[in-house]
Amino acid sequence: MKQGRQGMDKTAWVTGAGTGIGRAVAVALAGAGWRLALTGRRRAPLEETAALLPGGAEAHIVTADLTDAAAVERAAAEVTEALGGIGLLVNNAGVNVPRRHWHQLSPADVGTLVDGNLRAPFLTSLAVLAGMKARGGGLIVQIASMAGKGVSAVSGPGYIAAKSGFVALSASLNAENGIHNIRSTCICPGEVVTPILDFRPEPVPAEERARMLQPEDIAQAVLFVANMPERVCINEMLVTPTWNRFQAAHAQKVAAIP
Repeated sequence: MKQGRQGMDKTAWVTGAGTGIGRAVAVALAGAGWRLALTGRRRAPLEETAALLPGGAEAHIVTADLTDAAAVERAAAEVTEALGGIGLLVNNAGVNVPRRHWHQLSPADVGTLVDGNLRAPFLTSLAVLAGMKARGGGLIVQIASMAGKGVSAVSGPGYIAAKSGFVALSASLNAENGIHNIRSTCICPGEVVTPILDFRPEPVPAEERARMLQPEDIAQAVLFVANMPERVCINEMLVTPTWNRFQAAHAQKVAAIP
């Protein structure tokens, strides 16, 4: 199916779909009538996600190591064949490490962080571009992080550097491919309650998790972007908890000033 006047194909490839944000995005897209392919390293979590899809929706499952260029090419080809094309790519897969500060990082950690948070979405974006051009357009939603918008003490330099590159990757896609009716939206969430939170050096208390963003919140942001007319490119979306635990103490001091 061509895009343009007929609208974007409702076919979506969601990476990192086995847990957290990726799972919530898959459920939300299926509920909105999208046909899905789900990718992650392990099949079992992807099957769990597929079982949660509403209305008897089905999903094509493709396992792949998205840091491996050949594996990405194979996965993209399989997804394209299964869905008849890819109208939407949701680049959600990401990773962090517990020992993340400069004096703790090893070269292997750096490789893990850069590969998982920058190389993987670079490869998947590359893998869908030619097909999107051939069909007259497409949408890529990049799930990055607020860590890509500034330096913080929590995320660690490897994660920050990789996510900053991820944000730039998305902007460069728009600069070169808007003429092909291809749009890239970079969603930068603040703290979200996902399994990656468990890799924090300091455990996050339950009462603070309850105030954080939930995966379903980011899924709704993805739906909002996907429902925009093709003439609209939302370049970036910054999404944070209303109650910011890193700013709360200072805000309370300010509020107490007569």
